[in-house]
Amino acid sequence: MNWMSLAQEREQIISVVNDYVEGFYFGDTTKIIRSINPDLSKRGYSSNNETGEYKTHIMSYERAIGFAREVLEEPKYAAPEGAVRKIEVLDAQDKIASVKLTAYWGIDYLLLAKYGDKWMVSKVLWQSMPD
Repeated sequence: MNWMSLAQEREQIISVVNDYVEGFYFGDTTKIIRSINPDLSKRGYSSNNETGEYKTHIMSYERAIGFAREVLEEPKYAAPEGAVRKIEVLDAQDKIASVKLTAYWGIDYLLLAKYGDKWMVSKVLWQSMPD
């Protein structure tokens, strides 16, 4: 991969991650479907503010779409105005990439794969923001 194509690949990766975030932030199922591969495996850990204990969350592709629908139907689940969104491409190769996303719910580490000529999120490991 030459440096010009690497820059273009990074732009495409960032665009996919923006779709991923906006799908969850605003309940946009079109962006979820466009950015997440059906083989999605998402696991996360949220902390209980009172006890400090962590709860495990597992999300499939179907659940991601369902969650986006819930956000759309119940605006209180949508991202707060001005919610943080920081995307850092950690590494990008011809077929795989890793990204760190800082979102209002916490930190996501995303693994993307290139399916044909399209980047998509395949694996996610996340944790809520530290207290």
